Amino acid sequence: MEQFEKLPSLVDELVTSFVPAAAVGTTTFGITQYSFWMYVAVIILAVLMVVFVRKQKATLVPQGRFVNAMEMCVDFVKNDMLKATVGATWRKHFPFIATVFFFVLINNLLGVIPGMRPGTGAIGTTAAIACCSFVYFIAVGIKKWGGWTYIKSLAPKGVAFPMNILVWVIEVFSTFLRLITLAVRLFCNMLAGHIVMGTFCILISIFVEPLLQSFSVTALTGAATSIIWLLILLIIYAVEILVAAIQAYVFALLSAVYVQLAEAGE
Repeated sequence: MEQFEKLPSLVDELVTSFVPAAAVGTTTFGITQYSFWMYVAVIILAVLMVVFVRKQKATLVPQGRFVNAMEMCVDFVKNDMLKATVGATWRKHFPFIATVFFFVLINNLLGVIPGMRPGTGAIGTTAAIACCSFVYFIAVGIKKWGGWTYIKSLAPKGVAFPMNILVWVIEVFSTFLRLITLAVRLFCNMLAGHIVMGTFCILISIFVEPLLQSFSVTALTGAATSIIWLLILLIIYAVEILVAAIQAYVFALLSAVYVQLAEAGE
């Protein structure tokens, strides 16, 4: 029971540790720990793409696990996200959707590594990515239909006045809500997963700590109990890796869906 009494304060410290803090400069004018790892993710993504393109051009037939794995990811974005959702115009939207997917994916996976703080773990970063997606699909709609036509298209045809005005207002609100849901969904999933993993790490440490301080049967029993928490942590860790990939997929897929809706005249 004494170990469990420490848990609330330790969890509070854990949650506080996820608050953005300045790594360089200040939080207002500087680089936070989340920004730092976001830049690392950008560098990793750039290196991966450069190496992939060079290796791909080196041979007519793709060779090597790295090239084949990257081609599988690219084909997944092309076929499962764009061709199946956007349709005939998939090619011109591929650069943006693929960039969003790989950027979010690498950031999410970095967050699984202990000690790292992924860019997607901060609401500012997820909001910025969501804003890019929001501006992109709005620009796609305006470019295809024209500004006024696109604005009017938010209200479906066939709705009588004045109900069409109410429907239009609801659709405008719904459109802006996409921006919020994209940002909040990604941020909350990443933050929640990290807190859960951190909590189980704390449970393991508070049961092992008495054994490290002095050997006793009670301390040994408590340390043995931590094996249960460790097994649960490993399961959660595997699930979190899966969640990192799923959230990148959901974010990119929704962006593709919004592009398709912006292009659809009906």
